[in-house]
Amino acid sequence: MSAMQSEVFEAFRAIEIPEDKALKAATALSKRDDDVISIKSELVLVKWMVGFVLAFQIAVAVKLFIH
Repeated sequence: MSAMQSEVFEAFRAIEIPEDKALKAATALSKRDDDVISIKSELVLVKWMVGFVLAFQIAVAVKLFIH
């Protein structure tokens, strides 16, 4: 169990949530965190792709008006 997952589990147990439900909830929250990390890494790739496309379009526009 990761540190965050154990903290969530302990918090749920402190408010007297049954152990099996607290464990399932803590696991679901850690899965959500993994999904967020995955989405953030994909967002970095999309930002680079958009930057490349914008740079290419600016280069084409500059070439069009210079020649």
